[in-house]
Order: sequence, then C-alpha cells, then structure tokens
Amino acid sequence: MARDRNRPSAAQRPASPPRRSRRRLAAGALVLGTLAGTLCTALPAAPAASAAVKPAGHDVSSHQGNVNWGDVRAKGGRFVYVKATESTWYRNPYFPRQYRGARKAGLLRGAYHFGVPNASSGRAQARHFLRSGGGWRADGRTLPPALDIEHNPYDREHACYGMSGTALVRWIKAFSNEVLRQTGRRPVIYTTARWWNGCTGGSRAFAATHPLWLAHWHGTPGKLPAGWAYPSIRQRAGSGALPGDQNTWNGTAAQLRRFARG
Repeated sequence: MARDRNRPSAAQRPASPPRRSRRRLAAGALVLGTLAGTLCTALPAAPAASAAVKPAGHDVSSHQGNVNWGDVRAKGGRFVYVKATESTWYRNPYFPRQYRGARKAGLLRGAYHFGVPNASSGRAQARHFLRSGGGWRADGRTLPPALDIEHNPYDREHACYGMSGTALVRWIKAFSNEVLRQTGRRPVIYTTARWWNGCTGGSRAFAATHPLWLAHWHGTPGKLPAGWAYPSIRQRAGSGALPGDQNTWNGTAAQLRRFARG
C-alpha cells in the first residue's frame, strides 16, 4: 500500500531488530480472500465463474489528499479502503474527509491500519486504530476493518521485523481479538503470499475466520498465503483510473453488499 509522507521521528521509530539470518522477502501478491468469521462476520461465497463485471475499488492514504469522490464514482469506483493509522504514532490527517467523502459519493468504504509489530503490541495498535475511526457498523455501507501486515518498510534487511513466526502470529491474533471485541467483526488481512508464508511460517490460523486481501500486480494470482483458497479482493495495480492502488472485488456487487452488512 502507499506510504505516507510523514514518517515517525527517530525516537518514535521502532528500534532496528537484532541481525538474524533471514531471507529477504519482496512485496508480492495481495488478496482479500476467504471471509468467514465469528459474531457478525460472514463468510462470502466462493466467486461465481461468470463473465459478470466485478466491482472496482481502490485504497488511499494521505498521499491522495483531497479526493474528488464524484469523479471516482463516475469512473466506476464502487468501494474503497482508507488508511486510518500506523503503529500507535500516526493518524492520516485526511482520513475524516476521505472517509466521509467516499460515503457521500455512494461508495462502500472501510478503514485500514498499517501494522508495525515490533513497535508495540497488537492490542495497543488495534485500540489506536479503533479510536481513530477504524471501526465498523452494520449499516450496509461500511466494510470491515483491515490490517495491512507486510514487509518491514523501515528495515529492508529484516522484512519480518526481527520476529519469529510464532511471535508474529501471536501479534496478529492480539490485534484481531481486540477488533472483534470492540466491533463484532474479525479484520480483513492484507498481506502478500511471500511475506505471509515466509514470516508467519505459513500459518493457517486465520484463513477460516478472516478475509484475505492479496496484492498481485502481474497476471493471475499464483500461490496464495497459507490456508486461503481464493481471494475476495485483489490489488492488481499501484495506479490507474482511480486514486491510489487499484483493487477488484472477487465476486458480484450483491456479494460485496452482503460483505459490508456482515
């Protein structure tokens, strides 16, 4: 996803993890896949094999600033994820107007959090996210919250944040449990197949209860993050007709509306 212009200060930035022998993991495919859930979370049906046009969407952050949402709608945009927060140090200053503007233009919209697991606990980051607008309401207009968990942008030598697979799985569970406790829905997980399978040790702990959002910009998605059988949303390009990254819902418009309702 897009990086923000405002970076944390040296004092705020997570300390560099200890040097360990790890594979460097490139950013890869990103899928919003199987959606099961607990409480209000509903599992979307597998995408139907049809020629029907799949709803187009995008994701934005502070990079996009003041978005012309009427133009987005006119160009075919039907849903959007808006960056709300990162770690516990950052709030997107454009989030309120981007989030409200998308709704007024008739788009389904949701919020996402960029996780930095070695900076603070999953629970603390979920609370920061939810205090900053990352919640969910069963209004039929709001997509479930999303967690962006991918390669470490602050230290390319330590794509997994200097953490073991077990520790990362524990962190993601803590984030998810707090989101569920406060909203009644499990978060969408945005990740790449390469990062997930390498950094979490190919964990299958989330596929049955969490949507998966996969970024894959070349051809058809190949190997998926462990456990997921198909994507629900695919990030297919970093730029295009809509502001920010380009996404496609892997299903029908009716399925997307049901996904929002929970």
